[in-house]
Amino acid sequence: MTKMNSLLLAAMVAGSVFATSATADAKAGQKYYLKKLKDCKKDGLKTGANFAAKNDRDTWAELKENGELTKAWKEVCPSGASKIDKMKPEDVVDLYDFCWQYASDGDVPSCG
Repeated sequence: MTKMNSLLLAAMVAGSVFATSATADAKAGQKYYLKKLKDCKKDGLKTGANFAAKNDRDTWAELKENGELTKAWKEVCPSGASKIDKMKPEDVVDLYDFCWQYASDGDVPSCG
């Protein structure tokens, strides 16, 4: 019985670690948006939530799959096009995670 409890506890800890890392990327994407894409306010996007909600989760996933994320982001936020062009690959992944999590059919961010 002790062995079973140990395995169960190990599985729960591992699951919580993976769940935390999945939301960490969305938080990093939100931080990127707040820090680098302030110019999107010129395009009528008051918050990062407005930016992410321009599409639903399926559309964001399809854009990623087709390699058209940065193009779509530049259409949503033309004022931030130069910053989007300079994004590092990990920033693209983080911003995608943010957009997917807070898409029009996703979660509602607490701020930004």
